[in-house]
Amino acid sequence: MLGDTTRGERPVRRALILVENLSVPFDRRVWQECTTLRDAGWTVHVICPQGSKRDTEPEVEIDGVRIHRYPLRAATGGPAGYLREYGSALWHTVRLARKVGPVDVVHACNPPDLLFLPALWLKRHGARFVFDQHDLVPELYLSRFDRGEDLLYRAVCALERRTYRAADVVLATNESYRDVAVRRGGQRPEDVFVVRSAPDIDRFHPVPAEPELKRGKPHLLCYLGVMGPQDGVDYALRALAKLRDKLGRTDWHAVFVGAGDTFDAMVELSRRLGLADQVEFTGRVPDADLVRYLSTADVCLSPDPHNPLNDVSTMNKVLEYMVMGRPIVSFDLREARVSAGDAALYASANDEVEFAELIALLLDDPEQRARMGKIGQERISGPLSWRNSQRALLDAYAAACRDRAPLPAGDPDRQGGGRTVER
Repeated sequence: MLGDTTRGERPVRRALILVENLSVPFDRRVWQECTTLRDAGWTVHVICPQGSKRDTEPEVEIDGVRIHRYPLRAATGGPAGYLREYGSALWHTVRLARKVGPVDVVHACNPPDLLFLPALWLKRHGARFVFDQHDLVPELYLSRFDRGEDLLYRAVCALERRTYRAADVVLATNESYRDVAVRRGGQRPEDVFVVRSAPDIDRFHPVPAEPELKRGKPHLLCYLGVMGPQDGVDYALRALAKLRDKLGRTDWHAVFVGAGDTFDAMVELSRRLGLADQVEFTGRVPDADLVRYLSTADVCLSPDPHNPLNDVSTMNKVLEYMVMGRPIVSFDLREARVSAGDAALYASANDEVEFAELIALLLDDPEQRARMGKIGQERISGPLSWRNSQRALLDAYAAACRDRAPLPAGDPDRQGGGRTVER
């Protein structure tokens, strides 16, 4: 039976985290936030979609975090598909929030910028609203759909403004996002906290390289991440074609790990470019297999093109390459430099030939590769460590609740039941 308890004489504070675009604990950032809050004494509930191959249980308790999942079909068919997806997600979110009951904090993660609607309903019942801004949705719209500042763009801008207005505290993933929250969102600087994403160093650490993953070639190149219109997998493939055709380099095998809206199109593009024999698409793989590929890789690719979103966003794949001690080739993006520093080489914005040339440079210089990998690991264990983000997250929650006493413990019977799973 799920429900709140009290530790000694003190009521336990309750947090409800809302996620729409990924399941939990597959969303690693959200899972780290959940466990940080749990360890700080919070009772944590999560409402999120069910996964297709993992995170499939409708209701489950994992390591003391209570997760409530709903079925959701991803959008297809343009704007009407997104309306169906988001409408279904909002209905299920409100339904499950009623089941969870009163909470001290509702913590909503975008995209989309629609979760302020159930957050407002929970605020009327005494909750404080923490807005966890994973993406700048107006910039995401411009970068993904290439429709300009049309009516839908103005609509997403309006939804972002409403979300900022409703929030008591904002979590930003980097200083660029923090600046947007203050400048565009009208937030007070003291109410915006930078909570950077960081790899879980307990789950991601190098293992012995497996040369057979190179498919008989001297070198392995690796891409890890989502494959959407704004993620630059097409830039990476065209750069690899130039690495082969212009630079005459065939001494490599490349692995693209991940999935997304453009997965099939990228497989087809690799065929059209004549790369099918040298480029392997794995889809999503278990963490153990991901670690094998990254531990064997000689160079990792971060081909996100320069656009309004990517320039100011922190790429999780860059951080995961760094924790594994891999050198990186990236386009020259503001936040890529903040994250990777000297752990990456930077090609001019969207210059595929220079991207290929930097790959070749690193393939020829094992000492530089080792030096860059060490720099990345030192940055992840130092200034980019999750320990720093944990402090910022708990400071944000303290600020949100600074003038509120904890809600009284609820009736355990109204909270429902769930299967307990240890991870």
